[in-house]
Amino acid sequence: MDAATLTYDTLGFGEFEDFPETSEPVWILGKEFNALTEKDDILSDVTSRLWFTYRKNFSPIGGTGPTSDTGWGCMLRCGQMILGEALVCRHLGRDWRWVRGQPQRGQYISILNAFLDKKDSYYSLHQIERLCMPWLDYGGAACAEPPGWIPKHNGCLEGACALAEEETALWKPLVLLIPLRLGLSDINKAYIETLKQCFQLPQSLGVIGGKPNSAHYFIGYVGEELIYLDPHTTQPAVEPCEDSQVPDDTYHCQHPPCRMHICEIDPSVAVGFFCRTEDDFDDWCMRIRKLSHTRGSLPMFELVDCQPSHLACSVDVLNLTPDEAGIQSEVRCGQAHCTTDKAPFKGNFPDVRGDRVHGKIKFKKTADVGSSGNHILNVYNTPFFMCLNPESGTLC
Repeated sequence: MDAATLTYDTLGFGEFEDFPETSEPVWILGKEFNALTEKDDILSDVTSRLWFTYRKNFSPIGGTGPTSDTGWGCMLRCGQMILGEALVCRHLGRDWRWVRGQPQRGQYISILNAFLDKKDSYYSLHQIERLCMPWLDYGGAACAEPPGWIPKHNGCLEGACALAEEETALWKPLVLLIPLRLGLSDINKAYIETLKQCFQLPQSLGVIGGKPNSAHYFIGYVGEELIYLDPHTTQPAVEPCEDSQVPDDTYHCQHPPCRMHICEIDPSVAVGFFCRTEDDFDDWCMRIRKLSHTRGSLPMFELVDCQPSHLACSVDVLNLTPDEAGIQSEVRCGQAHCTTDKAPFKGNFPDVRGDRVHGKIKFKKTADVGSSGNHILNVYNTPFFMCLNPESGTLC
């Protein structure tokens, strides 16, 4: 239990270990740095990533639930960080830099508003609990929304969530999360080089992982050490100012980043990638294929030309109704071909009525569900696809 509730509130920023002086290259989310000559650039890049940590004194989740996520919210915070990085890349660009005290662009403020710990923020803990953890039901019927109730969310239809350019009908910016198990109790060393090379890809969003009961957001590596942002610091909840600006100092890690030897990481990880355009996706496919042929290491996952025979589903399975089998869909990802298994839950899935093409990802009609949401593939390395709505910038 101590490990599960561990926080670092007693540490001062000055107690963090300085970044190492080394001639080995430093890789952070697809960017290469020299630790000897570009230390300031490294720290600026790390500081510019959104840093979501434990918070306290926010409005009760569900109306009567907890007012702090200390001790239990670290994985959710890491999920917020990897999604926040995707939104920053989508609307501000990978080379965007945060400067303390400098007026920020409206797109940045809208992104940050979407993660504030409030019920009406799109990606707040309150929304995660309502949409993804309904079994918690802190408020019960007393907190249930009336029929036909439509929430009003912060950080959505304006600023960061409005497109600056027209998108083609066949492609939407894509977030790809791939959960993996790279060993039994410890990471298999055969996967280490492949894992490190994922941080070199320009589409990299980093890796969610850590140790048992302690999640971290890994953003790069130097030598045999992984560089990560740690959510285990409890900070007060933040409220927007009257002018809609957000006090954002606590949303950026302003001390040297934490490091962990790669052999210490738990073998359960989720690798993230962001493909803004179809060309980005094609380039990602090409690079992943090259990684699968790296000598001395094993591929963490592979793209295949056709569906493996052992994953084939019978026609009867594909023709089951939503009530009988959840959602059954065929998905083609570039040259990869995967088929979903029975959905782990119902509702909040993409509308798959009729054939719908998303770049090279084709959703074939096999079920009739109405609401938009995330699409989960439940076979082969269980990839988790999310696309960003071209009209609102939110997940679709």
